Amino acid sequence: MKHKKINIALLFGGRSAEHEISLISATSIYKNLDKKKFEITSIYINKKGDWKIVELPLLAPSALNKGDFFSFLPWGKNASPLIVEADIYFPVLHGPHGEDGTIQGLFEMADVPFVGASVMDSAIGMDKGMTKIILKAKDLPVVKHMIIQHQEWMKQKEAIISKIKKEFPIPFFVKPACLGSSVGISKVREYGQTSAALDEAFRYDQKILVEEGIKGRELECSVLGNDSPLASLPGEIIPYREFYDYRDKYIEGKTSFGIPAELTPEKIEEIRHLSLEAYKAIYCSGMARVDFFMEEKTEKIFISELNTIPGFTEISMYPKLWEVSGLPFPRLLERLIELGLERHKKKKKRKENFIP
Repeated sequence: MKHKKINIALLFGGRSAEHEISLISATSIYKNLDKKKFEITSIYINKKGDWKIVELPLLAPSALNKGDFFSFLPWGKNASPLIVEADIYFPVLHGPHGEDGTIQGLFEMADVPFVGASVMDSAIGMDKGMTKIILKAKDLPVVKHMIIQHQEWMKQKEAIISKIKKEFPIPFFVKPACLGSSVGISKVREYGQTSAALDEAFRYDQKILVEEGIKGRELECSVLGNDSPLASLPGEIIPYREFYDYRDKYIEGKTSFGIPAELTPEKIEEIRHLSLEAYKAIYCSGMARVDFFMEEKTEKIFISELNTIPGFTEISMYPKLWEVSGLPFPRLLERLIELGLERHKKKKKRKENFIP
């Protein structure tokens, strides 16, 4: 008996600074989805936020941007006539307007299943400052940090720089609170660079983080699941430059990886345990990649952040770590789809219990 294919709407592109990375991730997912099991509708969202159905995400940017686009909002001159019949929606939208709970909220309003984290966990995971507040409240290890709002910076520049000098030894990092893929991040090697680093981060966000620079190893762990999540073997990033920046992540590719990381069994278990604790702390579902630092001198582990739509390129850590943990890329995608459908089914059942 021939099984009916599952219809997937794959959404990619988007309005964030991580637009191009989304195209690469979507291409990789499209290639690895089993076409015997899944029917795929590719929905491209341009940098203005307008939508268009395209043949596949493998097209050149010039081809993707040809033709008519439509606003998803039900008003305006180009209100969408798009009709998408899908069993589940698969957002591959890194950064704001995709990874921050906004698209997830749209799916919830439409009462449709979707892949990945829900509204709240997406919003928390996107906001590195809020993530650190929650992790710290749960007594999980985070690096020393300082959260700065743009209005504070504009009014108290000298006081803020003075406080940073007092509290953060060189080197330290400055980064936007709600962006990923190392966009807008600066490694400050001398205090004279502080003001420029903060201005750079504020180009991308209204809220930024100053973080202590930990000399040591960068480690990552992939988590998968809803009520009973599982953690992969951890991996290590060995940066080509001083840190794993945007250019090396997606253009040069000179950084090397330990997949899995060479660690003692005790450290492997500690990282997997902390990954699950961090995942549960923000009530995450679907998936997340948890990033860590391991201090060189003490071997103390610090949680850096959670990424609820991690990179899905052919060299991305999230799928690679599951592959070495026994879950190949195509099966990983199937499992993510199963988890999205399972969560929606449970939610609908709970709603039915409240119907008089």
